[in-house]
Amino acid sequence: MINPMRESTPMKNILAIGLVSIGLVGLVGCDVKKTQEGNVTLPKYEVEKTQSGDVTLPKYDVKTPDVNVTTEKKVIEVPKVEVTPAK
Repeated sequence: MINPMRESTPMKNILAIGLVSIGLVGLVGCDVKKTQEGNVTLPKYEVEKTQSGDVTLPKYDVKTPDVNVTTEKKVIEVPKVEVTPAK
């Protein structure tokens, strides 16, 4: 007997590989440099606040790739299709 779950596994693998590939392409397209370390000190609370919180988020310089988009006019010949309605 053939397991129906086993037949869909290759499709799931292809989908997973495709999603990972798209994610990697997005990461490769940018140049990211961390310019400052981050720091988070959360406040401590009892009945009264004993310490104030301090949050310093990391800074990043992100340089995206240059993209040049152009358009051009083209004439495309579309074949004529004849349709006969069903009876």
